[in-house]
Amino acid sequence: MSAEQRQGIALTRAVSPEIARCELTYLAREAIDYDRAVAQHEAYCRALESGGRRVLRLPSPAGCPDGCFVEDAAVVVDEVAILTMMGAPSRRGESPGIDEALRPYRRVLRMELPATMDGGDVLRVGRSFFVGLSARSNEAGVAFLQQALAPFGYDVRGVALTGCLHLKSAATSLGGRRALVNSLWINRRDLPGVDCLEIPKEEPWGANVLTVDGRVLVHQGFAATIRRLEAEGLRVEPLDVSEFLKAEAGLTCKSVLFDERPIEA
Repeated sequence: MSAEQRQGIALTRAVSPEIARCELTYLAREAIDYDRAVAQHEAYCRALESGGRRVLRLPSPAGCPDGCFVEDAAVVVDEVAILTMMGAPSRRGESPGIDEALRPYRRVLRMELPATMDGGDVLRVGRSFFVGLSARSNEAGVAFLQQALAPFGYDVRGVALTGCLHLKSAATSLGGRRALVNSLWINRRDLPGVDCLEIPKEEPWGANVLTVDGRVLVHQGFAATIRRLEAEGLRVEPLDVSEFLKAEAGLTCKSVLFDERPIEA
């Protein structure tokens, strides 16, 4: 199957009715409107479909309030998928369904303790992977990812974080070698070779955007961030993810994006 024939896929998972009990690290707990979160999640899936993605919708696993944040469960490249060992023990019951969903498309490698990693800590820029060393992702996790991806020519390095849960709270890809960055939470010098665009200071949570299929999806409430991205000539699509912001989540965390590539290929 040629690259031109492969369809883009977005793996997603339904919002748990228990999302109000989600894990929190830096934010005080607020009430999350479940029905509104479901509607926002559906709008997110439709936005991915409108760009040509085939959206795989998995059910919410029982007893997993954070289950819709599928990004944390896997890191996927063309050659292989890595099923992560999520840093919060309460979230590890989310993994089996993700494993089953990925197996038709990739050979799956399973991370094992003492290595831990959340996919939200993994930023890809070209052939480079930067992994946030956070409460959820450790040096052993970085070493595992390094070993898994080295045969395919990828570079993996750990980077320090301050003041946020995941690396992708502080930096996300804008395509090519560009990234949107909050330098209060990550030192830009730890991203060598990356062209960093600083977010507006008044919107510290605005750095989590999703660049997909020629567009940049941004929370509609971050008006200054939207203006800055538009000034760079980027095609911006605002979405309301206000309920997910209360769960320390944003645009990237609700999907795992990859190109179709059947395992037999």
